[in-house]
Amino acid sequence: MHTFYIPPAQWGRHMELSGQEAHHLGRVLRLRAGEEVLLLDGEGREGLCRIASVGRQSAALELVSEKRHQRPASGAVLAVGWGKEARRGWILEKSVELEAAGLWFWQAERSQFPVPSDAKETWHASLVAGAKQCRNPWLPELRTLPGGVDELIRASKDFDHCQVLVESGLPQQDFMGEAYLAQPGRTLCVIGPEGGFSQREIEKLMAAGFKALSMGERVLRWETAAMMALGLHWWKREHRSAAEGEKA
Repeated sequence: MHTFYIPPAQWGRHMELSGQEAHHLGRVLRLRAGEEVLLLDGEGREGLCRIASVGRQSAALELVSEKRHQRPASGAVLAVGWGKEARRGWILEKSVELEAAGLWFWQAERSQFPVPSDAKETWHASLVAGAKQCRNPWLPELRTLPGGVDELIRASKDFDHCQVLVESGLPQQDFMGEAYLAQPGRTLCVIGPEGGFSQREIEKLMAAGFKALSMGERVLRWETAAMMALGLHWWKREHRSAAEGEKA
């Protein structure tokens, strides 16, 4: 079934798609009145809708049934050091597929460019595209932290677990094993930019209580480390869910 997105504030018994969503429904897929589609709002709601009418620039929908998904008991927010644009759209879409609770871009000392003060609309569009593809009812929180490692530390205060992924060999460092994956509550997982962390940033994060973790001996590119981190947290949540299902 074809899936579409509507902002949470526009959810109701009768809804109207506009812009790119309406264009895709009417002009690309050529759907007609009476057909049914799936609708997501990015905040846990999933609706089965019937198309009431299709216009040139809009499409009217009627809600047939609604399902509300609970927010997962554990969630990983990935904070990535700001870098080049290459692969950014890719990690945005993959963060939805792997059910990240949030995706933050922070200004590292070795970032090559300044991070924007606010998340861009194109980033949100990438999240929506990923959600429609995999039918994830929750969109990750998008956030930019232009204030560097100090702002990142301040933003970490409400988290239950804080991790920083660094190259192996650092004192008091552990391997990112199962014990650190998908722990109950919120986990903040920090990754450096393409040039890596500065020594000052690592020292500040560890002094603030972040746990230094490694994925092994290989030096991974930021997008590889980001994908591995999200993938491991997702795998552990799915593994736990499957085990609880078997017990039930």
